[in-house]
Amino acid sequence: MARYLISFNDGAMDHIPAEDFPDVGKAAHAVTQEAVTAGVWVYGGGLERQQASIVATDGTVTDGPFPETREVIGGLTVIDVPTREEALEWAAKIAVACRCAQEVRELMPDPETDAMLREAASRG
Repeated sequence: MARYLISFNDGAMDHIPAEDFPDVGKAAHAVTQEAVTAGVWVYGGGLERQQASIVATDGTVTDGPFPETREVIGGLTVIDVPTREEALEWAAKIAVACRCAQEVRELMPDPETDAMLREAASRG
């Protein structure tokens, strides 16, 4: 199985009238429940509209994102599925529910971290 990040840009849902947001929320929660039931859900959520903080390698904290950044993530979902095609199918469901296009990217596998998580889970 591979993990995929499905995301949309901040502002991608700005075209939705305020009175439609309860329906969008219900649709998004329905897709989330479907993914949980299917056993592919890892994590998801929206990001607050606020200025990000950038932490440099020396620990210096500055406000961001940088002015040259044109797009920032507004919401994300992480799923664990066997193929890219299945990830695209879930992204299509999310796009319909959220009424905005979704970007799909495969996350790089990290067997060492996965082993640490399995070990921690087995210790309970």
